[in-house]
Amino acid sequence: MKILYEDNHLIAIEKRPGQLTQGDATGDISALDEVRAYIKERDKKPGNVFVGLLHRLDRPVGGVLLFAKTSKGASRISEQIRERQVEKIYEALVEGQPPKHGYISQWLKKDPNRNFVRAYDRQIHGSLYAELEYRRVSAGEVSQVEIHPITGRPHQIRVAMASLKTPIVGDKKYGAKQKWDGQLALWATSFTFAHPISREVISVQSQPAWKID
Repeated sequence: MKILYEDNHLIAIEKRPGQLTQGDATGDISALDEVRAYIKERDKKPGNVFVGLLHRLDRPVGGVLLFAKTSKGASRISEQIRERQVEKIYEALVEGQPPKHGYISQWLKKDPNRNFVRAYDRQIHGSLYAELEYRRVSAGEVSQVEIHPITGRPHQIRVAMASLKTPIVGDKKYGAKQKWDGQLALWATSFTFAHPISREVISVQSQPAWKID
């Protein structure tokens, strides 16, 4: 487990692609499980250890994942996330070349049975509004893009890139033809927030597991 940032109230790790954020029916060890076990063992804590889940990354996605170590840290960071006062940045490799930069707004509805999200250009029953901005960093048969989500909806980055006919490399669910080691070429590279106590602006960084010349 790679720790990117830690203080008395928060801990940020670099989630590995393929790792669950939190436990599910598979019973596989999640990032939340790992962090809780690490703190319990390191600090020799008896009983249960509080670790608050603040946000999620899809299982195939790697990068910055932030947890709270105190209830005060959890509530204050969660409020920042609800009020859209945090900044998240992702990088992705996509098939083809999207426009140089853009803004995408959609209504998304998830089919929980298929774990599949469909996009609509208008609100329908059960849909959630999603928006993001992106810029193309490099262009080619595979292009690199930097993505700034404004909302935090399930699969919203994956669906947005697919809607441009440039799906994320490895994302067969949304139309990608190329493989990526069984995962997605999508990485949470930055999470910026105000510290829940000091209000100091903290930016936690992680480099994606690929290089583009």
